Amino acid sequence: MCNKFSRIVCLVVVFSLLVLNVASARAGLVSTESALAASRSADNRAMVLAQLQREDVRQVLQSKGLSVAEVEQRVNALSDAEVNQIAERMNDMPAGGGAFGVVIGAVLLVFIILLITDMAGATDVFPFVKKAR
Repeated sequence: MCNKFSRIVCLVVVFSLLVLNVASARAGLVSTESALAASRSADNRAMVLAQLQREDVRQVLQSKGLSVAEVEQRVNALSDAEVNQIAERMNDMPAGGGAFGVVIGAVLLVFIILLITDMAGATDVFPFVKKAR
């Protein structure tokens, strides 16, 4: 009886191993480029999703009639190439939002240069600056 029972158990184990072995995992080397690409796309997806948490972005989405959850679902449905393209465009956009910041920066730079040259006595632009003698 024990011999018959062990024979049946062995047959069941062998049969189950054969059936479960159909979808076996295959090991292989992963290239550095593919590992970095997967990591980069995950980072880019996280960056795009993090931008959705900003209050000004939420207000724009609500004004367009979209909810944040709906946009998050759409971002998660994007392919890695699409997410990488969005992230590249986000990195290329100016942080100040236009030429206004550049104009203000240029005016401040000119003011500081004229102030320094006026203090050194090279120019006479500002009457409130005491001249070096």
